[in-house]
Amino acid sequence: MRRMSTPATGSPSANALPQRRLAVYSGTFDPVTLGHEDVIRRAAGLFDELVVAVAVAHHKKTRFTLDERMALVAHTFRDCAGVRVLPFQGLIMDLCRDLGACAVVRGIRNMTDFDYEAQMAAMNRKLLPGVETVFLLPQAELQCISSTLVREIAMLGGDVSTMVNPHVQQQLQAVRPQQA
Repeated sequence: MRRMSTPATGSPSANALPQRRLAVYSGTFDPVTLGHEDVIRRAAGLFDELVVAVAVAHHKKTRFTLDERMALVAHTFRDCAGVRVLPFQGLIMDLCRDLGACAVVRGIRNMTDFDYEAQMAAMNRKLLPGVETVFLLPQAELQCISSTLVREIAMLGGDVSTMVNPHVQQQLQAVRPQQA
């Protein structure tokens, strides 16, 4: 049971409505993988609403445009209640503040990810102390998957069917350069 408090006193109130718990999970999702999907579906069960924030990623050369990446994510989670897809650029903490988020969700595949994400979580706490960072590990068989590797394997004609959902695989095949 969640503790409810009134804004004026900070004490519990029988009449207060529970605050909606909104979390943000951000990334470039170029493309969205089964590892992302696992983390997003589990995070959606932990919060009232999960915003999947698709980064503009102006500093990266992406395979898919922002609109294409957003469409792939939206298609993947069309059946997942409480998941909303939004574009973003800039600081994730600014988006969290604008949305009233209580948490940032991050997927951790290995110790290298953990070291980086722990540093980011500490910095994000300095920027916006009221927002917690929640780390989720994808299922063990999905921990080796990265969008970068999926893009490369797909570009070279490899089978990515165990790394992305069928719709994403189809889109990857559609953008694969034709072999000479």
